[in-house]
Amino acid sequence: MKINVIGTGYVGLVSGVCMAAKGHSVKCFDTNPDTIQILKSGKCHFYEKGLEKLFVEYSDNLSFELLDASSEHKLLDCQVILMAVGTPTVNEKIDLSQIKTASKNIGKLIKNHDKFISVIVKSTVVPGTTDTVVKNILEESSGKKIGEFGLGMNPEFLREGNAVEDFMNPDRIVFGYEDEITLKYLHEIYSPWDVDKIIVNTRSAEMIKYVNNSILATLISTTNEYSNIAKSIGNIDFNTVMNAVHLDNRWSPIDKTTGERIYPEIINYLKPGCGFGGSCFPKDVMALAALSKEIGIKSLILDSVIKVNQLQPKVVLEYLEEKVGSLEGKNILVLGIAFKPETDDVRESVSIKLMKYLNTQRCNITAHDPISINNAKKIIDFDVNYVKDWKKELSNNDVIIISTNWNEYRELKDFDNTLENKILFDTRSLFNSNEFTNINYININ
Repeated sequence: MKINVIGTGYVGLVSGVCMAAKGHSVKCFDTNPDTIQILKSGKCHFYEKGLEKLFVEYSDNLSFELLDASSEHKLLDCQVILMAVGTPTVNEKIDLSQIKTASKNIGKLIKNHDKFISVIVKSTVVPGTTDTVVKNILEESSGKKIGEFGLGMNPEFLREGNAVEDFMNPDRIVFGYEDEITLKYLHEIYSPWDVDKIIVNTRSAEMIKYVNNSILATLISTTNEYSNIAKSIGNIDFNTVMNAVHLDNRWSPIDKTTGERIYPEIINYLKPGCGFGGSCFPKDVMALAALSKEIGIKSLILDSVIKVNQLQPKVVLEYLEEKVGSLEGKNILVLGIAFKPETDDVRESVSIKLMKYLNTQRCNITAHDPISINNAKKIIDFDVNYVKDWKKELSNNDVIIISTNWNEYRELKDFDNTLENKILFDTRSLFNSNEFTNINYININ
């Protein structure tokens, strides 16, 4: 099938590459000439585990095009246009400007063409966007009605750092559609995948994505709040508390055949930490909360999830101060800048929020990350000493903070005997307290 993708960010490029890997002919468009130049050279412009390997392996099914006035007509050389443009949060509300621009341009293109093309929204948009905003713009700019063109919504459930695996081996695929031909095309696109396929209208598809992310974000914030309460009460082993909660059969059932307990991945969201970040959870929760207010619903839980998460970085560092005293003037090594391991994405990174607080305390900050330092430098506007070899910095710092649980930081155990009296603050529960003898180990459990 011939598929054209507008947007080569995480969603657009991962979707395009994975669809090409399943045999579809995919052309990706972007308005950034530097991005297109990098892609045409056979490289990816961001890091995602396994993406570049797949990109190179199936390059015969992939092509890239700068989207400008001279190339817009090439968008029509397909059966499906997949819209994967950005939908950032501005003033705590979703910004649909890129969606609107893309819709208007597509509508103008199909105005004078008889070819039937389905426009499928892949971007995350609030419920009611595809069948109102996108539909109205397409109809107005084309002079046509649905039926003369197609319209659908196909939400993504890609975890950065696991996006290729998630796309190639999904647990379900959602088909949102407004016409039967688009539904047929969605079945054709995803025919190589033998998995549950949920067939709904477009606003139901949009809602599935928001509820999915908001529930997971809620689990994180509620667990962090319980942890904060336990710390204030004192003398509570919160790690054991949560392990006991995890053993509830509704979270971790026992296989009746083998007698073994099954630990599903969702219990990873039931562990205390310094909050959630990234390009999805914060903006999705805010967008749904803002939409709720617009339609007259008080979003009490969503508002609380946002507030707890915003406060959490400060809360965990205040807990560190309770344990070790004032941080002012201390040399602090922050391990991890990306919002999670296996990605170079620093958007809404909790690590950066931690460093901002440390900067207000006049700390001397040194930071390491395996792959995201260049991205961090673009948005951090205070003094940070970025280093490539974190091991050489251990003895030079008073406090070592694990803020992203990259697996390589497990090697800290090898330095237990040489870092006596150093403080290791583990905000991601990468270790257990009994793994160290000499290092002053502190976690937030």
